[in-house]
Amino acid sequence: MFQAPYPPWDFTDRNSFAFETVLRRWPVILTGIIDNIYCRNHDLGVSLPSKSEEEKATVEVIIEEGKKIISKIGEVKYDMARDRVLQPIPEDGEALTDVYNKELEKLAEKRQNTWLTVPWLYSECYLYRLIRSFFVQTKHWKDYDPFLAQKEATFQKSSKAIYQLATTMHELEGDKHTLASNPDNLKVIFKEMIQMCLWGNATDLSMLTHLSHDDIQHLQTVGRDAQAARAEYILKDDQEKVWQHLTSLAGKEDTRVDFVLDNAGFELFTDFVFADFLVTYTPYVSKVVFHPKLIPWFVSDVTPPDFKSATKSLLSPTFFPQEDTPEGAPASGASEESRQHLYEMVKRWESYIGSGVFSLSVPIDSPLGSSDAKANFWTSPYPYWNMKELGSELHKSLEDSSLVIFKGDLNFRKLTGDVQWPASTPFEDAIGPIAGSFPILSLRTNKADVIVGVDQEVADKLDKSGEKWRYNGKYAVVLFQPRAA
Repeated sequence: MFQAPYPPWDFTDRNSFAFETVLRRWPVILTGIIDNIYCRNHDLGVSLPSKSEEEKATVEVIIEEGKKIISKIGEVKYDMARDRVLQPIPEDGEALTDVYNKELEKLAEKRQNTWLTVPWLYSECYLYRLIRSFFVQTKHWKDYDPFLAQKEATFQKSSKAIYQLATTMHELEGDKHTLASNPDNLKVIFKEMIQMCLWGNATDLSMLTHLSHDDIQHLQTVGRDAQAARAEYILKDDQEKVWQHLTSLAGKEDTRVDFVLDNAGFELFTDFVFADFLVTYTPYVSKVVFHPKLIPWFVSDVTPPDFKSATKSLLSPTFFPQEDTPEGAPASGASEESRQHLYEMVKRWESYIGSGVFSLSVPIDSPLGSSDAKANFWTSPYPYWNMKELGSELHKSLEDSSLVIFKGDLNFRKLTGDVQWPASTPFEDAIGPIAGSFPILSLRTNKADVIVGVDQEVADKLDKSGEKWRYNGKYAVVLFQPRAA
């Protein structure tokens, strides 16, 4: 098993984002879960007078179970604030309890098993698996995602960019011949798709959300200007390398791209858009596989129910508000034309899902908490270094992929082990034995302390500036590692 030559990030550095996380971020997240359950219990209580006696008995059990979950989460908050020992995860019948508890025993031997001494990556994964256990041990809350309302509300606030992107994809359809006639045109759009998935929010989609027919006729100039505007914020940029790899797939059969998903909602929408571009408008990719998490994970990660509901939400005439809402979702303001563009695009995605051009790595109807050898590894506490040994079936599946795209900050932390690597450490070295197993593209906006692949001179300059560049979300890396020859 690979061991890094540097220690993992933990909470001992009071100036780190790790410490900020345990001190402030996690208590806020836990309080949010408590509030969510409290509100559901309140709504259930209000509904009691309209229920039959039998229904009342069931609702009262649900409310009581909800109170117990709240109590357990409150205990975690209390222990966290007082640097108490992490408790073993109860054997709840779902995957990985033994994995977490064995690792916790090892940490106890090293006296690194309290909330302020434990490695950051392990403790954060442990926290979400522990929370899951509180729901699993009930009768009526097993299928409950305490982050679902938050994910949906965020999704609904993105309607403007969603309709704009749908119109852009419609424009691409109309200019398919222009794109196909020159691979350099495809490259411009490909790079913009990379940028869209890299930054993951509507404010950074300036070119793709305003791409007109005229722009498509002059893609080289438009694309060059758009890329140049963001270049200084991408500290390592392998876009050219990954494009060269992608074009090398031309003429090959059964070329497959895998997306290791990050956030639900708008980011999942952009993943669909990117996947659609790859299979619909380029000659390089014939299939896309999406990899979800099987339990509610890091608040916003995609679960199978999130994936399944995404297209239904996008096709629903009532999902995006027609007027501003008290929760902050703006009126979509979409024209009938834009609505039609979105409808046509999402119906194409549904046809791809039906035919297998798009697929989930697990059955699409998988409920929360299901177990699958091709997905359990994603919610383990392990770095991806040792996937071959600890997630062998998943590793074997990814070996058949033409490109595996790891989305977001957590996937980057797991690729690199969340270790205190020098910033100039080559990506190939930081990802250990997984390097060369299959082509890897990491799209990561910097939101945690770990960073690799950056010129030391650039890192030193940023460190001296006092800017919190490692985790303020302003900077990013696009890192590519090819399959071993």
